[in-house]
Amino acid sequence: MESILLVVHVIVALLIIGLIMLQQGKGAEMGASFGAGASQTVFGAVGSGNFFSRLTAILAAVFFVTSFVLAVIANNRVELDDRLIPELETVTEVPAVVTPPASEVPAAPAQESGAQDSPIGE
Repeated sequence: MESILLVVHVIVALLIIGLIMLQQGKGAEMGASFGAGASQTVFGAVGSGNFFSRLTAILAAVFFVTSFVLAVIANNRVELDDRLIPELETVTEVPAVVTPPASEVPAAPAQESGAQDSPIGE
């Protein structure tokens, strides 16, 4: 159900984008009145306004409804997942750190001060 709703949501979003791109802006009316491209439109100079406006409003309402339903589904899923997580036990004791006495720690080997170990060449 969720995947079908998500597909419908994406399709509606793409249709809204397409309808908005097809609509003429407010400034196009002045050019259309002087014959600038009105004959090349499918619905004429004024005929497309109501159809595209109403279809855009309907698709916008469908988009809002699908957004709301998807948000409710996602919220219910989060609540369900929270119930499945087991509670963590609290640790009451901290283990003590044991350090060996200094006599048991091996000493680092002493380096001889010779020219052979020098990183600088002659």
